[in-house]
Amino acid sequence: MAQAPFVTRRGEITFHHITPGDTVKLAVLAGPATGSPTTVVLEVWEPGGAQPPNSHPESTETFVVLAGQAIAHSDEDSVRIAAGDTLTLMPGSVHRIVNDSRTERLYTLTIMQADGGFADMITRGPRAELDQRDLAVLGGVLPAAGLS
Repeated sequence: MAQAPFVTRRGEITFHHITPGDTVKLAVLAGPATGSPTTVVLEVWEPGGAQPPNSHPESTETFVVLAGQAIAHSDEDSVRIAAGDTLTLMPGSVHRIVNDSRTERLYTLTIMQADGGFADMITRGPRAELDQRDLAVLGGVLPAAGLS
């Protein structure tokens, strides 16, 4: 028997930092809690923001850049990414994305195939709030009502 579809409503979306003081806000849109082995995340990097180097031994991670630009590092390689680009990072790569802008935020839709605990790590972190600048950028994708 097929499972019914699951819809995440914009009023249910909450942003988090993985740890206090992080420079990246993340909101899980789909993942294990919605019955999916794939996690979909909306991410917002502050100007100069970055993740620590990280790796997912069994997961492919794909970033669709919605706005902004950054430098993506994966093992020994570095590439510039910008709005409209899609970056795919292979399982086991040690990678890091750095928003090298001094003024603009970086916005991505991130797909983690297989989750590997990613969604849980995000939702355990402290809540993060969007501001008017975020809402102005994300308004075309996720209307402002209900976002936090």
